[in-house]
Amino acid sequence: MKTAVRNAKKPFGKGKFSRIKNVRYLSWEDAFDVEFVDGLCILEPHSTIRRSNKISPKAEFKHLEIEDWHQSGFFVHYDNGQIAEVSRAFISELPPKR
Repeated sequence: MKTAVRNAKKPFGKGKFSRIKNVRYLSWEDAFDVEFVDGLCILEPHSTIRRSNKISPKAEFKHLEIEDWHQSGFFVHYDNGQIAEVSRAFISELPPKR
């Protein structure tokens, strides 16, 4: 059996909206496993979320919460009070070309 590895992310602006079903932090991978209602699962590295939200390198992961109204993103809370906001587009789309 042959397994094809494909990039699940779509070009910027081309991704279809799908609600976030579940998010969990995988400490052994230092990444977030994001599961969408349509069945798509994406593993997003914690370093990219820290970099894009300008989170201190010394900040430790505390907990996360899914945005409850549209379920279109989630918030990562750190022990020093900083909060990283992560949208569905950040997870499911490739960054725009400059």
